Formats: sequence, C-alpha cells, structure tokens
Amino acid sequence: MKIRFLILFTALLSSVSYSQTPTTDKSWKAKFEQLQSELPTPNDYRNAAGSPGVRYWQQKADYVINAELNDNNQSLYGSETITYYNNSPDVLKYLWLQLDQNILANGNMTKSSLTGTLMGDTLNTMQLYRRTDNFDGGHKIKSVKDASGNALSHFVNYTMMRIDLPTPMKTGDKFTFSIEWSYNIGNRQMDNQRSGWEYFPEDKNYIYTIAQWFPRMCVYDDVEGWQNKQFLGQGEFALTFGDYKVKLTVPADHIVAATGNLMNAANVLSQAHWARYEKAKTTFDKPIIIATQAEAIEREKSRATTKKTWEFHATNVRDFAFASSRKFIWDAQAVKVGNKTPLGMSFYPKEGNPLWEQESTKAVKNCLEVYSKYTLDYPYPVAISVNTADIGMEYPMICFNGGRPDKTGKTDPQTWGSTVSVIIHEVGHNFFPMIINNDERQWTWMDEGLNSFLQYRTETERYENFPSWWGTGKSIAPF
Repeated sequence: MKIRFLILFTALLSSVSYSQTPTTDKSWKAKFEQLQSELPTPNDYRNAAGSPGVRYWQQKADYVINAELNDNNQSLYGSETITYYNNSPDVLKYLWLQLDQNILANGNMTKSSLTGTLMGDTLNTMQLYRRTDNFDGGHKIKSVKDASGNALSHFVNYTMMRIDLPTPMKTGDKFTFSIEWSYNIGNRQMDNQRSGWEYFPEDKNYIYTIAQWFPRMCVYDDVEGWQNKQFLGQGEFALTFGDYKVKLTVPADHIVAATGNLMNAANVLSQAHWARYEKAKTTFDKPIIIATQAEAIEREKSRATTKKTWEFHATNVRDFAFASSRKFIWDAQAVKVGNKTPLGMSFYPKEGNPLWEQESTKAVKNCLEVYSKYTLDYPYPVAISVNTADIGMEYPMICFNGGRPDKTGKTDPQTWGSTVSVIIHEVGHNFFPMIINNDERQWTWMDEGLNSFLQYRTETERYENFPSWWGTGKSIAPF
C-alpha cells in the first residue's frame, strides 16, 4: 500500500543497538546487532537461511465463486465453493476464514480501537464517526454447508469466522464446503477503506473497486499456526495460495477488470473491443486503446437493463479483486519479460485523461521490466492499473491507484510524479507481497521496504530527473 515514508528505515532502526546515548560527541556510532534469537530455530521445515527445508509444506485453497454486482443499490451477492487442502503434518479440527467486510458491520471493534492525532489521522477517524445513515457494510452469511449440503457449525468473531469440521482433517486430506453471503458496498472515501465505490454526480455513475469481498481462508503455517488476527483496517493480508474460477455478473454496459485471465472475452466484448484486445496481446511498442473515451462517454448516458457474466481464471494466487464501471476507458499492451508476454492494462474514467492514457500502462510496463530485472520474471498473465480517487492499493495482478488532472485536463508536475509513482509502487507489490507471500499484518516492512527500493530503481532508470520521494542516500540521512 502507498506510504509516504521509507518504512524500511523503521525496520533498520529496530535492529540497531546503540553504544551510547547520542550526544554532540562526533565519535558516536550506531552498530548493527546480530539477529541471533530474533530468528526461529532452524528445523526440517525452514533452514537457517530462511529457505524451505526438506519437509517444508504449504496449505492450499481453491475457490469457485459466483457473484453479482447490483448497481441500483450498491450491493454484492456471492456464493463460493472452497476446497481446502491440509498439507501440514497436523490434524485440523476447525478452519479459520477472514470476513474483512465486517470492519464495516454494525458493532465492529474498529471504531473503538481507532486513535489519531491533530496532525495525522484525525480527519480519517472523524469520517468514520460522522456517518449518520446507519450504514451496515458487514458480511451477511446466509449459509455454510459441506459438499453434501449439510449445514456446518460456524462462529463469527468480528472479522474472523471459525468453521468446526464434522471430521478432523488428517495430513493429505481435503475438505470442500460452500458459503453464501452478501453485503452492502460502501462509499470508499467516506469509509476510508480500500474497497468500495466512487460516485460521479455529473453523470450519476459509479466506479466499483472491490476487494476483501469474499470469505477467504486464513493462513495456517508451522510458525504461527492459524493466522487469525483481527482486521482493524491498517494491517493488510497474508493469505493461502490457490486457484480461482470466478464469474462476475454485472450490468451489460459495464467493463470489468480483474485478477486472472478473461476466459470469455468473445462473449462479453463487442466485436470491435475483442479485436482490439487480441491486437494488444502482440503489440509491444505502445498501448492499444480497447475501449475509447468516446465510447465511455456514450455508455455514461444510459443504463443497461440486461446483465453480462465475465469469467476469470487465476492460477497460484493468494487473492482476487476486481473493478467494474460503465465509465471505463481501457488500454493494453504486451510486455516482454523473460519468455513470457504479460499484458499490461489500464482502466480509467474520462476524468483521468489525458494523464492516464499517456502514463498508466507505460508505468505498468516499466515496473514489470525493471522489477523482473532485479528479482524474478513476472509470472502472471496480466498486470492492471485502475484509476479511482485517493488510493493506492494492491492485489494479485490488479491495483487501484489515484491521481487525476484538474478539470481542464492539465496536470501539474507534482500530480504527474505522484501518479506515476503510485502506479509503479502498487504494480510492484505484485512481487512483494503477492508472489513473496510475507505476512503484512505482522511484518509490514518486508514488502514496503523492498518494494520502495525497487520503485526508486524504476523511477531513476526509466524517467529522467524523476521527483522521487525516497530511495536516495539523503532521504535516510537521519539514520
């Protein structure tokens, strides 16, 4: 997630021991302390270098999801079938799932735990308190059943749900169950959340950026066991990898961006859009405009009474997010990374132009190429940047990013720099933590610090005199 300071600096400080209290003495120096007991004892699961040991294991969770977005009352209904694989050496008597939307449920614990300062988060905190519409955005769990349709005993504890297994899962077992749920989608800017809607009063349309939207398996590992810490808003996510098959039903005039490959493009796209989409897959020099601004403006004027179902498949990912709107302009181009050609794509409203048409997919391409150069080749088939106001947030293959020109279409240098920067940063999070699956709720610096460093490398290597906020030696001079 976008932050305005180098959080790696904080992590470095945590590993420093001071030889003496800092004074005017010029000879004072800080030294690094050996980690020693800070790291767990090596074993068969994880060796002394932190790499997987000879008996390393990792759980898996596969999802088949059907969901429908209601554009009339801003709600979402879904049903999912989860197949959970116990690859651990432990016998499991229950499962834990995350219900992150319960951060907006009536009676949630988030408000009672909020803190702020006059110089910091007070305005965000006040936004959550000032709601007068009694909005309830929590998950409404309709049913939890096993593969035979029998109800499963379950207990909701704020943003977590425990399911008691009818028969304990032994090593190598898998368990299939289903959940049916719904929730009211919130005003993301009012709620100060990563997921929700943005409303455009001029044309009375919405952009939906939907994340943390389905009940998701918690991580179970050899270090923490069940990672079932409550979601209070600031911490992010550690999740179980798996395969996704997702069908999203939306108004027929919406365009959808999502994690994974679009499986039924020929069915949901017009012939012209489908032809441009196919052309973009082999175009490397510049983005192809798949859905134009003129077409988007026409879609804004009416409301479809029919619906379409978009189907996406994703393999070996830890989460799934999507965006949907009739306002979307859409462009894409192929990117050469090793022996793969992922498709860099951007989705944005007319309010984002001309800035987004000029810079977004270019920034996606630059990010994939530079990060792959320094780490590992980007393994996924797409990388998507979606424009919505006042945000920077990442999910596998898709991220939601702020930054727009003024109402005349002019972009000042600061807006240009911050927009390009946030796109690189959030697309970069595909590497840390979406591929390198560290626990952001426990060790935030592990992805923010590494990602910020690589963001700086991308900015300096691909943009002349880029106004980077961090990454230079002088930016950590206080250390």
